[in-house]
Amino acid sequence: AVFFLFFRHIAGLNANRAKNIIEWREKNGPFVNREQLKKVKGLGPKSFQQCAGFIRINQDYVRTFSGVEVTNEKQGKKKSKTAVNVVLMPNPLDQTCIHPESYDIAMRFLSFIGGTLCEIGKPEMQQKINSFLEKEGIEKIAERLRTTVHTLQVIIDGLNQPESFDFRTDFDKPDFKRSIVCLEDLQVGTVLTGKVENATLFGIFVDIGVGRSGLIPIRNVTEAKLSKTKKRRSLGLGPGERVEVQVLNIDIPRSRITLDLLRVL
Repeated sequence: AVFFLFFRHIAGLNANRAKNIIEWREKNGPFVNREQLKKVKGLGPKSFQQCAGFIRINQDYVRTFSGVEVTNEKQGKKKSKTAVNVVLMPNPLDQTCIHPESYDIAMRFLSFIGGTLCEIGKPEMQQKINSFLEKEGIEKIAERLRTTVHTLQVIIDGLNQPESFDFRTDFDKPDFKRSIVCLEDLQVGTVLTGKVENATLFGIFVDIGVGRSGLIPIRNVTEAKLSKTKKRRSLGLGPGERVEVQVLNIDIPRSRITLDLLRVL
């Protein structure tokens, strides 16, 4: 329900399309790239054009589910008898603000500056872009790429944004404990405040200020722990919400933190 409420407000989507996206994800697993949105029922070329730039594919989760096999079928009501299983490849550009229609321009720009997709958001990418801009100028580069200065600026912004960039950073900040700044500072039973970063089918990821998000297993998100305004059928928690949690388990070798939800602040 968290994703449904968010998706329905994106350009090109409505309640039905948002519902179809959620159902597709629940049936087929996480989206590996933006192109998979075209497989969602009711999401045609125009809707894809409008919404694709607003939907980001988190590369951390893509890595977690890398190697997921999907069926490549011919379009039509009947499934192809010669369906072939292929491994969809993630595209680092899918986590940026760059629209898929501009991917070709972005790739040509990268070839101009000698950059690679692996360098998105890294200092070396910023250095290459700045050096090239100083030498050529953005107007001249846009002309060479046969695009507008505005489109090129969006591409530059997208390539400069760190992989961990989150447009939700302007949300209210939780009050982290100053004495706890890394995984080794945590102890089982410690009570902390944090900010919900993401919601999945298996749990809620929460930033607790130690450089690694903790996971609240979905079984620990119960109606009794939610505020009255949150006691709804979905029991959903949205990105940016402040929560009070307790540390249940710490796995330092695997950098995993298991949390219990105490209450929503």
